[in-house]
Amino acid sequence: MERWPQFQEIKESVRTMKGITSITGVTDGQKSHLTAGILYPFDSSCIIITYDELQAGRLFDDMKLFYPDKAALFPAREIMLYHAAAHSREITGRRLSVLERLASGEKLIIITTVDALMQPDLPFDFFKESMLEISEGDEIPLSELTAAAVKLGYERTEAIEGPGQFSVRGSIFDIFPLTSGRPYRIDFFDEFVDSIRSFDVLSQRSEDREASIRISPARDLILNADLLEAGKAGIQKSYKQLLQKTKDDKKFDRLQLQNRMESLLEELDQGIVSDHLINFFPFFFEKPGCLLDYAGREAIVVLDEPVRLQQRGDRAAEEFASYFNDMLVKGEVLPEQANLLGSYDVLLARLNDFRSMALLALPRSSLGFEPRRIFALTSRTIPAYHGKWELLAQDLSFWKDKKYSVFLLSGSRSKAENLADALLEHKLEALILSEAEGDVLPGQIAIVPGSLSKGFEYTDGRFVLISDQELFGSRKRKTRPRPKRKKLDPFTDLKAGSYVVHENHGIGKYLGIEKLTVNGQERDYLLIRYAGTDRLYIPTDQMDLIQPYLGMDDKPPRLSKLGGNEWQKARKKVKESVKELAFDLLKLYAAREAATGYAFSRDTEWQRQFEESFPYEETPDQIQSLEEIKRDMESNKVMDRLLCGDVGYGKTEVAIRAAFKAVMDGKQVAVLTPTTILAQQHYNTFVSRFGEFPITVHVLSRFRTRKQQKETLKALKEGNVDVVIGTHRLLSKDVKFNNLGLLIIDEEQRFGVGHKEIIKEMKKDVDVLTLTATPIPRTLHMSLVGIRDISMIETPPEDRYPVQTYVVEYNESLIRDAIIREVQRGGQVYFVYNHVKRMEKMAEKLRQLVPEVRIATAHGQMSEAVLERIMVAFYEHEYDLLLCSTIIENGLDIPNVNTLIVYDADHFGLAQLYQLRGRVGRSSRMAYAYFTYKKDKILNETAEKRLRAIKEFTEFGSGFKIAMRDMEIRGTGNLLGPEQHGQISAVGYDLYCKLLAEAVREMKGEEVPEPVETVVDMQADAFIDDSYIPGENHKLQMYKRIAAIESLEDKFDVEDEMVDRFGDIPEPARNLIQISYIRALAGRLGFAEIIQRGREVRMKLRDSQALSPRVLMIIVNENRSRLRLIGSNPPLLVLQLKEAAGTEALSAVSGMLEKIKDLQESEIRV
Repeated sequence: MERWPQFQEIKESVRTMKGITSITGVTDGQKSHLTAGILYPFDSSCIIITYDELQAGRLFDDMKLFYPDKAALFPAREIMLYHAAAHSREITGRRLSVLERLASGEKLIIITTVDALMQPDLPFDFFKESMLEISEGDEIPLSELTAAAVKLGYERTEAIEGPGQFSVRGSIFDIFPLTSGRPYRIDFFDEFVDSIRSFDVLSQRSEDREASIRISPARDLILNADLLEAGKAGIQKSYKQLLQKTKDDKKFDRLQLQNRMESLLEELDQGIVSDHLINFFPFFFEKPGCLLDYAGREAIVVLDEPVRLQQRGDRAAEEFASYFNDMLVKGEVLPEQANLLGSYDVLLARLNDFRSMALLALPRSSLGFEPRRIFALTSRTIPAYHGKWELLAQDLSFWKDKKYSVFLLSGSRSKAENLADALLEHKLEALILSEAEGDVLPGQIAIVPGSLSKGFEYTDGRFVLISDQELFGSRKRKTRPRPKRKKLDPFTDLKAGSYVVHENHGIGKYLGIEKLTVNGQERDYLLIRYAGTDRLYIPTDQMDLIQPYLGMDDKPPRLSKLGGNEWQKARKKVKESVKELAFDLLKLYAAREAATGYAFSRDTEWQRQFEESFPYEETPDQIQSLEEIKRDMESNKVMDRLLCGDVGYGKTEVAIRAAFKAVMDGKQVAVLTPTTILAQQHYNTFVSRFGEFPITVHVLSRFRTRKQQKETLKALKEGNVDVVIGTHRLLSKDVKFNNLGLLIIDEEQRFGVGHKEIIKEMKKDVDVLTLTATPIPRTLHMSLVGIRDISMIETPPEDRYPVQTYVVEYNESLIRDAIIREVQRGGQVYFVYNHVKRMEKMAEKLRQLVPEVRIATAHGQMSEAVLERIMVAFYEHEYDLLLCSTIIENGLDIPNVNTLIVYDADHFGLAQLYQLRGRVGRSSRMAYAYFTYKKDKILNETAEKRLRAIKEFTEFGSGFKIAMRDMEIRGTGNLLGPEQHGQISAVGYDLYCKLLAEAVREMKGEEVPEPVETVVDMQADAFIDDSYIPGENHKLQMYKRIAAIESLEDKFDVEDEMVDRFGDIPEPARNLIQISYIRALAGRLGFAEIIQRGREVRMKLRDSQALSPRVLMIIVNENRSRLRLIGSNPPLLVLQLKEAAGTEALSAVSGMLEKIKDLQESEIRV
């Protein structure tokens, strides 16, 4: 590009002149390339302004090819003038992250929309002064840091669960900056910062050490005391004036204005700065900040299609004015709030002070500004080659002869190498560059493993760039690596009133922790209420025997009776049931291992080409799952594999590749789905992916005419259909395959018993891949290794636009606005209403509210045929809004639905809301979820708690763990079948999984040691003090961790964690850890009791075989002065202590047990 005179002229004009340089003839693909070239060498920020979020997303993806670490998206906030109880913070986080990076002096390329730029931000100087930089060794009182975090908009919590929160425990300060991908732990020594480390949210353990961190605002609006007072006075004055002005206006809702403003002023009196205060921005800052201020005067501004920008700017202003006037009459806003959206013309006028360029596809006479210079480029778009290498080679030879510099984008390194080999076969040599920056001489061809939306040719510049889109028919989009889900700790959410399961005593209700003094020693006990008036105090060192009760549904369980054998009977019954299940699973597995199936060939060249045409970069889990599936297919065993992963995690692509592999070997593939609409969706996906290959795909369901079905059946029988996709219609007797090789089943648990029997028969001699969206806990997955083949996809996909979520009072005006906005942008809406009997009334209300919207209703009590007809019609956009029950939480994928409204959200569990929210935001445009609750309804305690949980979940992602646990339980129930649901409910989920794992090990012939209780009674205070760990949840969590100690490594790990999370361990807590270690070690060595009385510790063995006589003799001989053996049956060792005091006594006992352990191990080795 640097050798092209016209480009040099454009570059000089843009980089040296203030004002706008206009360039016409620029296609979409060129926009990022031309900008990147002009910015090189990169020494100042750049703002690219475009007309909508889709185009912003495309330009962002394109710019990442040239400046991967510098490109950043700056999205628009939704202007929500209604009062929301809570809203999600992802958009705020993205905006503030850009502002923070710029305010810190970083140079960025920011891609934004007109709407985003017209919205106010904190003034640059105010933002910069508010930012905190904290480094190791800094002197800053902890109380000052706490006050600063509150002022910056952070919420104080017991423990951090998401961005925007902070927590203080002793000398430890945890914070999750809103603009950071991870939280940090600051450890103080007196008033000095001793260390800074990042930590993991789920485990709460520290990870990497940091020299310093930046803490910037957590809200779009933060205030100091002066601004708060001035703003409050302004609001009060405006409110009183408006009341006066409208006293005779019958249309004006004065009561609502009074309610809204009085409540706001009350908040401000208390110094509360809530999220919705952003709507009152004009009262606090006369001159708001703008992205241009943050980028600095040296920034280069790019206008993408200025005519469209002007149109969008005018339309945004009109839409806001109409919305604002409507809200003014409703008493929701004050007149000054009309300034919440700036003017595009004012913005444009400011660009005369910046170096700017306007990029246009076509010349325009009216631009809304006077360009300083105008350039016209001669450029051409690139034809689609889509793997037609002959045609590509001809064009490349032409460009090579004409001395063009040619760049080919391959999407990935492996594709680059394959492409270079393919070109060599046509006698064309190509260089492979590692990045999109490098000199390519005229007449040379270079391959870059990158991606761009469109290719182009500069005819005058003799420069050609061909994107992966033109080469392969798809664009390789990088997915940002995101962490897998970690194992969840159920004790995180145990509260007083929760149901628990004690392995020996059964189901009870946990009432809390109580401190008791027994034999002069202070200990914490868990108080559990059982049936009747029975209560039981459980020592905290026995917490490994307790789990929260989790059943298959929300019904409270029956409490067990203490004493008697009711619980033992229930447990025995479950044990027998899981033994039977394990036996059946093993028998099935053995039968499959013995059966000989078809061994598929290794991957073909076509398979490689097909897989490379996938438009996204595969996640590691997808790659691993595919390897496991192919290994099964290429063996001569019959495959029966379960592929497990959440909706949108990429299961379908893995299944499509398996189907392609089967077809390459001349085999037919059947894809079985529970509903017609899923069959249709899969059909569309398969046809689209197989587009470039000669593969015939048919669909078989009740929506095909008799004639079409007949033709498909005939073609199937004759072998003229490669892939058939259908509902249980595929299981009918008249369906005959010519050469079936692979059966793919989507959500098998949703088929009836009869259909499952037919599937069971098919599984005997055909490779089967089953897909499920309900997660399966890793513990269960591990316990089923060797009897059920499971592949897991746990890596979430990248989310460019998160779902903007609101928790709001149900308000018809808000609902109308939300529906109309979605429909006007061509999208669709889910309205979840879980009262089937009243659904028609609700539909009528909605038709009156939004008469211009096409509404359909759907619920589970409809006949299957009617329901499917409605769902297909909605899928094909014959309706704009679907009023439905929770049926949509099951696997439906309609990317065009991007608004979700949940009526009476306080009646739903978090897991349901989490899954419902996952139904929107499945495309690259912004999605919205409104969790509504009834206005002024007096909520009962349960609903109040649930609503609070929903708010926290919405704002900080709190409660995600509960949601995941709920879904894992469902996943377990689905995997093991409905007959196991009752067993899971009888003993609780965790104990059920433990019993199942034991049964599987027994069936495999592995030894399962009988659980043995070792009583440890030492004269030492052993508890966790409230001043050390204040929150009961965290205390329970640590008690659980301590009770689970089994080895010296575990003991050290627990001590490390406690020091890391809570600071130096006080003596009673250290004693507790030591007692738990003694209990584990003594239990393993065969001791039944370790009891201290004064300076004597009696160590009683379980039986005479527990330790060998030789070990007993050696240990007594070596410690004659303080250890003696009483030869009773079972034997008893008596240890004499120097000190009866707690810590020394515990060290003496653990030291003696370790010596016995070493002797026992050396005895075994001999």
